Amino acid sequence: MAKISNIETYVLKDSLEKNFFFSQWNYSERNICIVKITCDDGTYGWGEGYGPAKIVESGINFFKNLIIGENPINSDLIWSKLYRKSLDFARRGVLVASISAIDIAVWDIKGKLLNLSVSELLGGAQREKITPYATGMYFTDKKNPTKDYKIEAEKYLKKGFKAIKMKVGLSIKEDIDNVKYLRSLIGKDIKLMIDSNHAYSYTEALELSRKLEQFDISWFEEPVSPEFYEQYSELRSKSKIPIAGGECEYLRFGFNQLIKNKSVDIIQPDICACGGLTEAKRISAISTANGISIVPHTWGSSIGLHVALHFISNLESIPGRMKEANFYLEFDQTENALREDLTTPKIEMNDGKLLVPKSPGLGLEVNQEALEYYTKKTIKVEDLEKLIK
Repeated sequence: MAKISNIETYVLKDSLEKNFFFSQWNYSERNICIVKITCDDGTYGWGEGYGPAKIVESGINFFKNLIIGENPINSDLIWSKLYRKSLDFARRGVLVASISAIDIAVWDIKGKLLNLSVSELLGGAQREKITPYATGMYFTDKKNPTKDYKIEAEKYLKKGFKAIKMKVGLSIKEDIDNVKYLRSLIGKDIKLMIDSNHAYSYTEALELSRKLEQFDISWFEEPVSPEFYEQYSELRSKSKIPIAGGECEYLRFGFNQLIKNKSVDIIQPDICACGGLTEAKRISAISTANGISIVPHTWGSSIGLHVALHFISNLESIPGRMKEANFYLEFDQTENALREDLTTPKIEMNDGKLLVPKSPGLGLEVNQEALEYYTKKTIKVEDLEKLIK
């Protein structure tokens, strides 16, 4: 049986042609850490971690020696070993993203060894096509944040998107004006979601929610700080707009708190951060046991997109019906060469749907030229101390 023999990390970087911002930060570049795990028989798998790329890489290197020589078929055992190693000092945060990256690569290897797709390994694809929603409508001009909305909205509608998520969190008045404007552009038949990236206090979020009800908002994402489970719950009880959150949550234990506190209608684990596919499967069991919907947060390279496609394809429809409701996938539409160039085959949307890959593992190959190109663009950092300085 194959044994893990090598682990290689790559920090990829690409500078954006046009900066954009949201309620918290400005984006000028994309940085992502991916990992390649190889077995002694030559079989390899790819994974991705969500978070500060160089720190994710440091975490993977921290765990590296623990899994050399392990059998990749034993993915649960490998995961438990990594979790136990970090339990005393990293129950949340970037080291969990490092575990996630390793775990995803292990699943990719396992699928290749068994000649099964990841969706089959998870238990089977409940659906072969997934409905993506467009994440966009970031801000590019502080004096006129919505100046690109018309062009952007037309582009998404032309591509066939039936749902769009926009950014809010500038101020209550600006958000209302922006939502009203975008709704007028896309019409009443396109689903519209809003995301404040935890920009608001409880009272502000409640005020905004009530004033936006007239615009038929499908969910209000991260309305308040992820630290405040009770405020989430209180807001949910008073808002007619469904409340979503969880991209800043980690492990089944964190999501159990989110669900026990009745904080959200929709949980949004990032599979590349919450613990990987092994843990995401457990999180989905908790959510379905409590009647909570899952729409994973997806932000990174095309590897992360493939991971989400397989995971969503396997989600159980509870209670289920003959004509199934849509299971949504977040499909970031902002500038991102690491999404477009890194892997083959390209992820393409047809008739408003994305096909779930059927090839063994994640069903992708990394473009070596792109890998080398975007790795070379990364500033080398010798150690974590220098990175922090």
